[in-house]
Amino acid sequence: MDLKQLEYFVRVAELGSFTRAAIALDVAQPALSRQVRMLEVELRQNLLIRNGRGATPTEAGKLLLAHGRGILHQVERALEELGRVRGALAGHVAVGLPTSLARVLTVPLTRAFRQHLPDATLSISEGLSVAMRESLINGRLDIAVLYNPQHANEIEITPLPDEELLLVQKHAPDLPWSDGPVALLEVAQLPLVIPCRPNAIRMQVESEMAQIGCRPRIALEIDGVSAILDLVADGAGSAVLSRHAVSSYARPAVLSVRPIHQPELRTKVALATSSLRPSTLTQQETLNLIRRVMDVVCKAGS
Repeated sequence: MDLKQLEYFVRVAELGSFTRAAIALDVAQPALSRQVRMLEVELRQNLLIRNGRGATPTEAGKLLLAHGRGILHQVERALEELGRVRGALAGHVAVGLPTSLARVLTVPLTRAFRQHLPDATLSISEGLSVAMRESLINGRLDIAVLYNPQHANEIEITPLPDEELLLVQKHAPDLPWSDGPVALLEVAQLPLVIPCRPNAIRMQVESEMAQIGCRPRIALEIDGVSAILDLVADGAGSAVLSRHAVSSYARPAVLSVRPIHQPELRTKVALATSSLRPSTLTQQETLNLIRRVMDVVCKAGS
């Protein structure tokens, strides 16, 4: 059995599409289809049901998918062990970060990764927690930092320190508000520039407001921390964001932030990995690096 054919099949089965798998593997789709078909011919089994909506594994395909993940993992571990013989871990690690954290984590994490794992490669992508959770399950990500993660059998969760959510407004020293706490009920009366559902912070704000019998007054729905902060600075409304999101803004002097209370808003943050495939040594070391970098960033922002 050819390892490349096995890798191609596993990726198609995980992503449910030859097109998406070809993009992820950076190969031409006809070549990908041909290799998977050659594997089916060799095994004398149909491994995938092909239809207009994608590809799903047959019963034989599900069995090979379970074995294939283990085989490919063992190959990667073997390469890592060989790398350790010459004194360095190798391999590729794909990390997903929420946009607000990516703004403050990407540079120090990349710097630490290059220093501690010079023979390995790192890719970082930004996304919503819901989408990154799916990417962990289907193998497109190895590690993700998630907001308010939902527990599931396919995901392993390691809690990180919670993040406080703040009211962000355009700085206007002539107006009567102070930098003191603001009640959530008052926040509900302000026009908000807020991300679209299913953004984790958006969902939390709506849920917390519903608990006290109100709902947000939404002025604009915008996906993208930079765009939200630009609109707040332009006077389009207020926002509810983490301190990390605000601290990395290019013009912090034009914004003011206030803690929210009654109730206090804090969002849960966690490191997540897939329980469907064991972590490699390189991935485990990357997890440790993320924890250390986040600890330094959190202390610097407090």
